[in-house]
Amino acid sequence: MIIGKCQRLLDRLSLVCDWIGKVNAWLLIPMSLAVIAAVVFSQFNLSRLLQWETDLPLLGRQLTVISVVELQWHLFGIFVLIGGSWVLQHDRHIRVDLLYVRFSPLWRNIVNLIGDLAFLLPFCAVIFWFSLAMVQRSYLAGEGSDYDALMDRYLIKSILPIAFSFLFINGLLRIVYTTLEIIQIASRGDDKGVKTE
Repeated sequence: MIIGKCQRLLDRLSLVCDWIGKVNAWLLIPMSLAVIAAVVFSQFNLSRLLQWETDLPLLGRQLTVISVVELQWHLFGIFVLIGGSWVLQHDRHIRVDLLYVRFSPLWRNIVNLIGDLAFLLPFCAVIFWFSLAMVQRSYLAGEGSDYDALMDRYLIKSILPIAFSFLFINGLLRIVYTTLEIIQIASRGDDKGVKTE
């Protein structure tokens, strides 16, 4: 049946999105190492750690303690932004369940569908659109750190449109899953009324 084929396609796309979320989790290691390095280097009053002749992306021509500190914050931002789509995919996000928990499965899915269509997708689209302009301005201006640390700030800022495109894709997947679930519940006619857990 067509629903079964759609389900298999959605499952494959979900696996790709899930893989991206799991890869993102590995950012905890360099983020933790950056925190440890910043603390250790600060204790030894080291400021400039390494220097080289040619510009490297993001680092420029030197690695300083301030570069390491900025890097830890940027890695944390990337971790949170990319991780948001994984959280949504696995329904681990925070919601106010005062009424939602009392709804039947059919009405929960309807609320999810309306929320995703009315709020999630438009929000992701707006942030994506405006963040592209922000990345472009950063690139054209050659924006770098105010403290002579990390350069090529557009590389960091480009995570914003990437993260919100992942979130948008996960929102679309969730809408399709929810729609299929509503169709299945309605066709079975087994909406169980109030469900409290």
